[in-house]
Amino acid sequence: MEAAAISGDIISYTSLSKVDKEILEAHLDILLKDLKSFDIYARIIRGDYLEVVVPQWEHGLRFALAIKCLVKSSAAQMDKKEDRRKKYFISYGMRIALGIGNLSRFDSDKGLVDGEAIYMSGRKIDEEHTYSKERITIKNTLFFQSKQERLNTIINPLMSLLDFVLYKATPKQCQVIYYRLLQKNEHEISKILKVSQQVVNDQSLRAGWDAVEESVLFFEKEMVSLLGNQ
Repeated sequence: MEAAAISGDIISYTSLSKVDKEILEAHLDILLKDLKSFDIYARIIRGDYLEVVVPQWEHGLRFALAIKCLVKSSAAQMDKKEDRRKKYFISYGMRIALGIGNLSRFDSDKGLVDGEAIYMSGRKIDEEHTYSKERITIKNTLFFQSKQERLNTIINPLMSLLDFVLYKATPKQCQVIYYRLLQKNEHEISKILKVSQQVVNDQSLRAGWDAVEESVLFFEKEMVSLLGNQ
């Protein structure tokens, strides 16, 4: 089956305190529940690494961005004290690679994911490793890989721009963008977050939601155009 596979690792996970990790884990529980409602398979490995399969591959970018936003949004509830490494988590949240390709074996009940899509996303995360015990250097945190070189050429600059937009967004703004990516309207989001609809609108504008939405719709159109007939 053709699918979108997402691999991601949480930046500076070991720098988080026990309480911070519990906050993050609560957000990840929300993520897994929300993804399941879209029939998307997701699992967490070692506490800081995610593997996700999006059967409707054209929606891969939407959910990759949603995952990144949800993880980054957890920082809004964390201790405001920042050490040298924790600030990278607050700024970036996760590194995510999106791979588009075939899955030769996929069984969500058995937790079996095998094939080129997950290989491509996993390898991309490994290749773009950004830190060591001594030093963290972050250039990009969003990556794309497919068998189509033209598609890679088109999409990777878009990923870099989205990376910058989400880097600039605050954790609270990322929380709003998360629900917008899940196609909730402002009224629904205001109820979920227990804030006014005006606050949701303001946070959306400040976070650059219009640019994010336009990018996601462009991605979905290009995916259908280039790969839909294969």
